[in-house]
Amino acid sequence: MFSITVRDHVMVAHSFRGEVFGPAQRLHGATFVVDARFKRLDLDGDDIVVDIGLATRELHAVLADLNYRNLDEVPAFTGVNTSTEFLAKYIADQLVDRVHEGALGEGARGLAGIEVTLHESHVAWASYERSL
Repeated sequence: MFSITVRDHVMVAHSFRGEVFGPAQRLHGATFVVDARFKRLDLDGDDIVVDIGLATRELHAVLADLNYRNLDEVPAFTGVNTSTEFLAKYIADQLVDRVHEGALGEGARGLAGIEVTLHESHVAWASYERSL
């Protein structure tokens, strides 16, 4: 399996519901380093996994919709704890939609999967992986 990874970051505010979250139940900020890993079984006709420039652009565009936002006020997240795990899935799903729309080029249609990892700090991160 071949893969490439592109990286960006996002800054958000949010709060959680549930005792398990302790003080994070209050509104707080978070900065995530975001890695998007694109995978395929065989290289495309240009001998690449996916165009790195397009992958970088589309990850940035997905994150721009979240950046500097209070996620508690985003209608799509109503009633949801926007945990690191949840956000990893959300970002992966948005990237898959962009692949299907052709935003990452025709070669991206041969991708086998996408994995998104959100790094909360240098010691903690969460990932979500899905097939295409």
